[in-house]
Amino acid sequence: MTKRLKIDFVSDVSCPWCAVGLGALEQALEQTQSELSADIQFQPFELNPAMGAEGQDIIEHLTQKYGSTAEQQAEIRNTICERGAEVGFEFNPDGRGRIWNTFDAHRLLHLAEVEGEPGQQETLKKALLSACHTRSMRMGDHDVLSDCAIQSGLDAERVKAVLASDEFTTDVRERLSFYSKQGISSVPAVIINDKHLISGGQPAQVFAQALRQIAAEMP
Repeated sequence: MTKRLKIDFVSDVSCPWCAVGLGALEQALEQTQSELSADIQFQPFELNPAMGAEGQDIIEHLTQKYGSTAEQQAEIRNTICERGAEVGFEFNPDGRGRIWNTFDAHRLLHLAEVEGEPGQQETLKKALLSACHTRSMRMGDHDVLSDCAIQSGLDAERVKAVLASDEFTTDVRERLSFYSKQGISSVPAVIINDKHLISGGQPAQVFAQALRQIAAEMP
């Protein structure tokens, strides 16, 4: 008899390691599908909550935030691209572009959770990650967000109504506050059965080992 796990994937659309981590987690679930299964919910985290609507050049942003040089960023970018390829995710190798405020993306992910069909939230999450990191789209642009949500199967009129209002703002802020109070300060943060934390974009084998161990300890 397979065990069923509850997984909360805390992440931000603008986080490249979150794309890597999600791909690795999915690979791990494929590797362990004869032993366990999982319900995944995507929870919000904002890397740059104060980012303005105009965004910021990504190299400039990373230099200001972490003090890294363009050369260091290029080296990290190469590593991320390699890790992405391992899990089937394609990054734009150019490494340029802008960082955007992602709060509205989180509101749409909440919509998909509470009103969407099973699997639609995950489909939307992947669409948003691809738009951000593969195609370097403007992730604060409502047209971009709408396209991702509609292509993921969400109702077009409902999506546009949410984006045109402040609906789900309180819900998302409450979730952000909850995970902050739980000590989550970096992402991806993968929380299993509300008590086991796996941090960072770990390789698939690390996720698989942890999932098996947690499942083995379940009654």
